[in-house]
Amino acid sequence: MTEQHAGAARPGMLSLNELRQLVADDDIDTVILALTDMQGRLQGKRLSAEFFLAEVAHEFSEGCNYLLAVDVDMNTVDGYQISSWERGYGDFVMKPDMATLRQIPWHPGTALVLADLLWLDGTPVLESPRQILRRQVDRLAERDLIALAGTELEFVVFADSYEEAAAKNYADLVPANGYNVDYSILGTSRIEPLLRRLRNGMAGAGLYVESAKGECNLGQHEIAFRYADALTTCDNHSIYKTGAKEIAAQDGMSITFMAKPNAREGNSCHIHLSLRGTDGTPVLAGPGPHGLSRLGEHFLAGQLAALRELTLCYAPNINSYKRYVPGSFAPTAVRWGVDNRTCAVRLVGHGHSLRGENRTPGGDVNPYLAVAAMIAAGLHGIDNELPLEPAFEGNAYADQSRKVPSNMRDALDLWEHSKIARAAFGPEVIGHYANYARVELAAYDAAVTDWELRRCFERL
Repeated sequence: MTEQHAGAARPGMLSLNELRQLVADDDIDTVILALTDMQGRLQGKRLSAEFFLAEVAHEFSEGCNYLLAVDVDMNTVDGYQISSWERGYGDFVMKPDMATLRQIPWHPGTALVLADLLWLDGTPVLESPRQILRRQVDRLAERDLIALAGTELEFVVFADSYEEAAAKNYADLVPANGYNVDYSILGTSRIEPLLRRLRNGMAGAGLYVESAKGECNLGQHEIAFRYADALTTCDNHSIYKTGAKEIAAQDGMSITFMAKPNAREGNSCHIHLSLRGTDGTPVLAGPGPHGLSRLGEHFLAGQLAALRELTLCYAPNINSYKRYVPGSFAPTAVRWGVDNRTCAVRLVGHGHSLRGENRTPGGDVNPYLAVAAMIAAGLHGIDNELPLEPAFEGNAYADQSRKVPSNMRDALDLWEHSKIARAAFGPEVIGHYANYARVELAAYDAAVTDWELRRCFERL
């Protein structure tokens, strides 16, 4: 994408020349340079706009390579090949992707640009989530295909601030709604001031907002954004997730995207993915059953064939697996169906809009890893011309043939032994994210939970 195109995509997106003018007019004084880490979070630096324009925009900045080798609490942990005490915790290069330059309306005088990660010799950091997705997009391009994606990210809003929630040990929090507001106009109007700030803030940052609606859990909502090419969708997803938390915090509230924040319905992140030819021709649709082409059938068959082995990309945390409960609208069976929300993969749309919806990911997902996994799965099906099993009809929760892994330990084992994953991502990526899972499992195994205290403190 050229600099001119980068500034023309959406309101809020900036070209480098537009940024220069805003800086000269004293409208922008800060530029955030951010990468997306293993946990899907934005990490980076706030740079003075003057320094960014003079030194970084056409070059790079540097950051400690431990940013891809820590746990969720930013603790240094063992087992990573790219970063350790033995390797000295050196730097990698944060090279700005100027196509992502945009204003950030909820922070005065601020712009943001995402970075690709390189080693000091200019080679890409293979374990970087954005690089992992780029590689899969490149594999599609080798076949004259492009991926279009959309993510539907649910969250729960609490009246407590993040500081208040932490002080209460995340117990007895006050949800923003006291009852199920799924599709309710009255219920969602209770927190429309926050939802409107979220929608307008994201629109001002270059995202295309489609809608907002209530969901089933108390205080649960979803804002939907228009689909885009796979990389742009994941970039926008990461910016939105960080921005939503920042806007809620500014209003003295809190938002959680964790997959299962309580015993009620979890936060999902349904991911829609379709393929087109490089000339824009939709390729999943055709004259076959359910409006699918032969390539579309192979693509869906690949999703099913690889889903269990790639679940670690869809469910990256201990908590992720607690969504998979029968009757919860989170899948338990590796099945596909036509507009069937009980299946792991749901076929929706028709004609040029025909697409697969992966219902396995939760709100805690790293979008780059999940979309990369879906592309890899689809290519596995296409390259091997996998046949598509009949669409599942009825309640897939009753199906016991192939189950979504119910815990991280099983998902890790499937990931490490997956020939599909190894062929698509390479041994560096397999080892890196296997270590991530082992670190999380060790931390969880060592924890004493409230559940254990309640059951054991007095009674045993």
